[in-house]
Amino acid sequence: MNFIEDIIQSISDKRSVVCMGLDPRIDKEGEIPQFLINELEDPNKIILEFNKTLIDNTFDLIPVIKPQIAFYEKYEALNALKDTIKYAHKKDLLVILDSKRNDIGSTSEAYAYSTFKVFNADACTLNAYLGIDGVKPFLQYKEKGKFILVKTSNPSSKDFQNIFSAHLPDIINSKTEINVENITLERNYIKMARLVYDWGNQLDRFSEFHNLGVVVGATFPEELKAVRNVIKNSFILLPGFGAQGAKVSDIKFGFNQNGLGGIVNSSRGIIYAYCKSEKYPPSKFGEAARDKISEMNFKINKEINL
Repeated sequence: MNFIEDIIQSISDKRSVVCMGLDPRIDKEGEIPQFLINELEDPNKIILEFNKTLIDNTFDLIPVIKPQIAFYEKYEALNALKDTIKYAHKKDLLVILDSKRNDIGSTSEAYAYSTFKVFNADACTLNAYLGIDGVKPFLQYKEKGKFILVKTSNPSSKDFQNIFSAHLPDIINSKTEINVENITLERNYIKMARLVYDWGNQLDRFSEFHNLGVVVGATFPEELKAVRNVIKNSFILLPGFGAQGAKVSDIKFGFNQNGLGGIVNSSRGIIYAYCKSEKYPPSKFGEAARDKISEMNFKINKEINL
């Protein structure tokens, strides 16, 4: 298997760039239906049954799912995560494990092994703000997808990602004065995008794309456009659609003329769609998710010409 080849093929076959985020929550009303909680009691069983029902109702409409590992850790439900990934694979779905791992070399090696060998994910998200030594162990898994955080969807991402860094020529230790004309200012998220471009330059490509992608919040369309101008050969994972407020028109810059180059994630907007629907009771949460994905596919495909 090769992630980028498989995702492109699945997008073409299913005519969908939608990713269903599987973020299970069992703390309050409006999350996992109460009848499942009452019936199964064990969080591993509750979450697995919830996820399997969602997958059964949607697998033919989407190419990929994205479980967020934090919710499985919170409920001590890592077995449910492993079984969800196995079940998704049986249904011909790819899996992006949203774990945002990053650390120094040896620890990062352990994270990479866990992601791709223990959980058997097809791709993952990575925080690369420690630099390339935290990314290299993941790059050793050449057939797997990696999505580097570049511009995240949360409002406070601007606190660091949007500020400017100064790039100076190698004259810091010289006795010459620093001329302001020699200083280049660049936003941190653009610098990260350039690093991803450099890191991905030597990777194999399929239909012009390689396995090193980026994460850019769909809530920031102008920043998305700027990042796409830097990275031509990376797929962009676009969180923030739906519950976080991003609209169809906000994502168009992530895609090429063939409707390729992006994956649009929605989590709460899909898996808890039944909560905002008068048509579907809690027992029909899977059908509600299917309707929401069908609606997303129609609107997104019209926008990106897929």
